[in-house]
Amino acid sequence: MTRKGRTWLVVGILAALAVVPVFTRPGPLKVRVTTVEHGPIRSLISTNGKIEPIQNFEAHAPVATTVKRLFVKEGDHVRKGELLLQLEDADLRSQAARAQAQIKAAQANQAEVTTGGTREEILTLDAELIKDRGTRDTAQRNLDALRRLQQQGAASAGEVQQAEQTLQRAQADLTLQEQKQKDRYSSPEIAKVQAAGAEAQAAYEAAEEALAKSSVRAPFDGTVYSLPVKQGAYVQTGDLLLQEGDLSKMLVRTFVDEPDIGRLATAQKIEVTWDALPERTWTGTVSSTPSTVKLRGARNVGEVTCTVDNHDRRLLPNVNVTVTIITNEHAGVLTLLREAVRMDDAKPYVYEVIDGRLVRRDVEVSLQNLTRVEITAGIPENAVVALSSVDSKPLVDGARVKVVQ
Repeated sequence: MTRKGRTWLVVGILAALAVVPVFTRPGPLKVRVTTVEHGPIRSLISTNGKIEPIQNFEAHAPVATTVKRLFVKEGDHVRKGELLLQLEDADLRSQAARAQAQIKAAQANQAEVTTGGTREEILTLDAELIKDRGTRDTAQRNLDALRRLQQQGAASAGEVQQAEQTLQRAQADLTLQEQKQKDRYSSPEIAKVQAAGAEAQAAYEAAEEALAKSSVRAPFDGTVYSLPVKQGAYVQTGDLLLQEGDLSKMLVRTFVDEPDIGRLATAQKIEVTWDALPERTWTGTVSSTPSTVKLRGARNVGEVTCTVDNHDRRLLPNVNVTVTIITNEHAGVLTLLREAVRMDDAKPYVYEVIDGRLVRRDVEVSLQNLTRVEITAGIPENAVVALSSVDSKPLVDGARVKVVQ
């Protein structure tokens, strides 16, 4: 090879070496990004619940009988005092009449116990008492006379002794008669009469209560939302007849998982949705927080009661709903997608994109939920922040990047 050829060979090699870094240098990372936004953020608990009327009334059959007449149908709005349902009550009226007769008989027996018997019995006892007193007084006078005669020698000791015995018998008869008049009835007899009176009174009150319940009236203005019986149907004691509730305000019995219970407080706002009306959202507040944790299916939950406004009465009793409890809420703050925030020894940071490179920024955070986190310091509004690389390569401070959608 000539000298000139060698020179050109060297030049070619050097040119090739100069071009190699251009082709082997790594290209910029392709990253997805988001921006720091100004707006509200809410911390939420999402769970399930069941709807009940706050003011609720249930009527149950007081005895086994038939439904004589229905005056309403399911869904009717009723006024306080309005007659809703009538049960057959002929047997109850007979029971009440019998019980009332038993009460009067018991009252008469109690009067006899108090006064010592009927008027005829009292008059007879008084007459016998007067007779026995007269006999006793006569025996006393005879004894006194014989004792005087004995002192004069005109009566014997045997006559005096016989007169004394006669007086003793007369006094014993009088004492017995007085005892009969004073304590004619024994304690067990008095207790028996009193017990009969109490039993008759209880039977009458039970019959009267059953009679009152056989005519079902609305205790307040509301809606008949359940009517499981039909006119003429036979019902057993305790069977449900109807349910009425004030549906303008509803109670939401909500079930919160144990780890979230510590975030609850009364008066927190709630939002309720129902699959049957997906376009509607009902709002309300937490009325009470759990006092214990219970096993519900496979979950340990605390029971929370909430109230919601239902002025149009579209939310129905006994339906299952989704409940969102707003445990905290900040308005007008800087927020960022939660996946953009990274942790380093429990210190949060983000990668801001500046002039095509990643710049690490330590940030301070506050309120957060499943999707967003509040930024209180470290990065300005509208800053562009990297989420992740398209090919899952790690993000590092200073790396060149290309933003992709």
